Amino acid sequence: MEFKHKSVLLKETIEHLNIKPEGIYVDGTLGGGGHAYEVCKRLSQRGRLIGIDQDEDAVKAANRRLSEFEDKIQIVRSNYHQMREILTERGICQVEGIVLDLGVSSYQLDDPQRGFTYRVDAPLDMRMDNRKRFTAKDLVNTYSEMELYRIIRDYGEDKFAKNIAKHIVAARAGKEIETTGELTEVIKAAIPAKIRMNGGHPAKRTFQAIRIELNQELEVLQDSLEDMIDLLSPGGRICIITFHSLEDRIVKNIFKKSENPCTCPSDFPVCVCGKKPMGKTVTRKPILPSEEEIAYNSRSKSAKLRVFEKKTVDAE
Repeated sequence: MEFKHKSVLLKETIEHLNIKPEGIYVDGTLGGGGHAYEVCKRLSQRGRLIGIDQDEDAVKAANRRLSEFEDKIQIVRSNYHQMREILTERGICQVEGIVLDLGVSSYQLDDPQRGFTYRVDAPLDMRMDNRKRFTAKDLVNTYSEMELYRIIRDYGEDKFAKNIAKHIVAARAGKEIETTGELTEVIKAAIPAKIRMNGGHPAKRTFQAIRIELNQELEVLQDSLEDMIDLLSPGGRICIITFHSLEDRIVKNIFKKSENPCTCPSDFPVCVCGKKPMGKTVTRKPILPSEEEIAYNSRSKSAKLRVFEKKTVDAE
């Protein structure tokens, strides 16, 4: 199966990166290489791009897609959480720009063997990085009812989270839940028929929740973002595309904190905490896909782009 992924908010992201032809850029979620390709097109022979992705198929696809830029690009199979180490190993301490597209690729969703989709019956997997041993099957069959309820409520934002968790625990008492089809049937049984008829696919929110928990998507973002801002050179920018309200909230809050880190009480006449702004949020409101893009790629509908710029030296 060919690795396919339509890059979301591509034009807007490239515009906001303010690409310098001789700069160093990082695509922390390389995918099929769509954003990276447009960055590389704008780099001179002295410019460089480091592409990072934990998905083996994405790395292979990006190597093919970006082969014409082999003298400008290095592709690393890893998680963007390791960005500082990856750059340090290459003698890089600062970069002009970073891109993160936090969406699941169309390839991952559409390939049944990856176990991300509820539309066909396949082994429950959902690992972004198949070098890791713990799968969605392990999660579904070992998490307590309370843990399942928590992730389905928080990450799936499903109002039937408690009942779904209860049904999963009851079903696995008879036999392990091993496939996406089996899990989908359990979820359907937990949701009233009237809701199933009128809402979207009943398993969508639970599958999303399991994927986020399994791959620790929110923890990685929360733990990495300030460090990535620190890696930017003065005037450098980080562009982040999110697809989930919790992801967007993390990005918004960390950008806000990085812009105004002062912890002094509001009635203090001067700052005494000594915490200096890292830069400024370029996008006061997130940039959303156009109606044309949504019509062309329905999966872009929930995308939001936020941009942060590192302060320049004279902005002290």
